[in-house]
Amino acid sequence: QVRLVESGGGSVQAGGSPRLSCAASGITLPTTCVGWFPQAPGKEREGVEGVYGGGDPTYYSDSVKGRFTISRDTAKNTVYLQMNSLKPEDTAVYHCAAHPWCGSNGAYGRYWSLSNRYDFWGQGTQVTVSS
Repeated sequence: QVRLVESGGGSVQAGGSPRLSCAASGITLPTTCVGWFPQAPGKEREGVEGVYGGGDPTYYSDSVKGRFTISRDTAKNTVYLQMNSLKPEDTAVYHCAAHPWCGSNGAYGRYWSLSNRYDFWGQGTQVTVSS
């Protein structure tokens, strides 16, 4: 049974730097692509960071370029999202999502930000950024 559990969210000031964690069980990270998807009220769930199963390459959206970084620890079967220079518009519930056996890195690079391409989801962790 696949399970993804996010943690590390909370209330932070603008400019803060929390790190979110996504602890995975039932899947093996080296063969699984993982993405981070914020969901704000009234907005669609769209990926901001993604990592290919081989660990490289990683992908990011323009909205977080230079501020967020995805990484993973295969020994702990955990994926991280380091968030820096937070802005109030980053406020959302952040979900991690997994797509096992995600194909070639070229293929993943074309769909990494699309929520409907992922098979498993965590419950999310709330990040609230105040100005």
